[in-house]
Amino acid sequence: MKTVNHWIGGKTVEGASGNYGPVTDPATGEVTTQVALASADEVDAAVRVAQEAFRTWGQSSLAARTKVLFAYRALLDANRDAIAELITAEHGKVHSDALGEVARGLEIVELACGITTQLKGELSTSVSNQVDVAAIRQPLGVVAGITPFNFPAMVPMWMFPLAVACGNTFILKPSEKDPSAANKLAELASEAGLPDGVLNVVHGDKAAVDALLAHPGIAAVSFVGSTPIARHIHTTASANGKRVQALGGAKNHMLVLPDADLDAAADAAVSAAYGSAGERCMAISAVVAVGSIGDELVEKIRERAEKIKIGPGNDPTSDMGPLITAAHRDKVASYVKGAADQGADVVLDGTGYTVGGFEKGHWIGLSLLDNVKTDSDAYRDEIFGPVLCVLRAETYEEGVALINASPFGNGTAIFTRDGGAARRFQLEIEAGMVGVNVPIPVPVGYHSFGGWKDSLFGDHHIYGNDGIHFYTRGKVVTTRWPDPSEAPAGVDLGFPRNH
Repeated sequence: MKTVNHWIGGKTVEGASGNYGPVTDPATGEVTTQVALASADEVDAAVRVAQEAFRTWGQSSLAARTKVLFAYRALLDANRDAIAELITAEHGKVHSDALGEVARGLEIVELACGITTQLKGELSTSVSNQVDVAAIRQPLGVVAGITPFNFPAMVPMWMFPLAVACGNTFILKPSEKDPSAANKLAELASEAGLPDGVLNVVHGDKAAVDALLAHPGIAAVSFVGSTPIARHIHTTASANGKRVQALGGAKNHMLVLPDADLDAAADAAVSAAYGSAGERCMAISAVVAVGSIGDELVEKIRERAEKIKIGPGNDPTSDMGPLITAAHRDKVASYVKGAADQGADVVLDGTGYTVGGFEKGHWIGLSLLDNVKTDSDAYRDEIFGPVLCVLRAETYEEGVALINASPFGNGTAIFTRDGGAARRFQLEIEAGMVGVNVPIPVPVGYHSFGGWKDSLFGDHHIYGNDGIHFYTRGKVVTTRWPDPSEAPAGVDLGFPRNH
């Protein structure tokens, strides 16, 4: 059986704890790989390697860093398919979706390639007599990233390229459910010329996470995952004196006004709700239909959802793959099974779905729930699967109030032809990312990604300007240099005396 080990100091390091976790092919249900699970001692060893690497990398020139990053970008581009294949094999998403994930990660690598302009400081001359003030940004030291299973390549690339471009060294703790992509990213970085110890991958479970949060040698922690874990990460790491950005869960809404193009809205709802099997924090999981359009919109969504082909991710004809684990599949199914008892109309029931020849895979079909109540489990919880809830509202104001009452505030969207309504929505809605006739408003790399309320813990969003500020700290230098003509008697610098 294949074993995924750690990547520390520019090479593969076998696990020493004796603990291993299973990695399953979601399409077959078979355990194909085992991954080493690090102990606290192994985490400490990785931190010490990263600390030593920081001594030189943190002082390296911007030219040296960007040279590596440009080479890295080229290698990632050349290896898109190989990375995507690893994602499909362990996560289950279809190959085209995995390729899209790699492309979005590449955006942040490209942003990091331009770090020379992002790290320019500020200078004010002559703020007082012969006094200048300069503001500069410097790296933090060793920083860590803890990333989720649903984007095993993209989310790590949202973190470490910027971190190392800013002069930090990095320890990545990816999900133990699909670890191979992280090692591939690290191997390519080494091939691109990144010095040993600058990027390290330590695999593990809660023991490794807790060791990272407590380690005094780590200056900052980035996290993406569920809200309960994000809250724990933020509380624990902050208590240990670390800077933290912890992105949590979501319940993203799509408000559809009566004047909207319902065909476009239905297309968007299906792709945003069921793409990547709903296993993404920016998935639309709640559609709020305003006025009398609800029945027509639900029917259009149903028609489209029934055409989605579910199958193995490496089958080019598949539109949607399996869920990551059987346990997660069963949890998602439980929301659908309980929906009717809590007042919803089950328009499509995807539970019990199987794919011929792959009966042991983690399959579930598409579910569509109508007339969902705000106090039902299917609405309140982040399901993280292909389940779309439709709620009804009589007016725009009622729909906005419903959305703003949610404890989550990651992303949201409005579908309308009315520019005035769209403008009101983007100002009145309580969410960090807003789409106008765009169902999944994930910002491009040079804008930052992050939500509000229980979707973000910490002050910084991820990547973009916020990401650069998170991985650096500001310093202001005030200097006074007397004019050479004022040198003490007996010192001759060749300047004329003015007194």
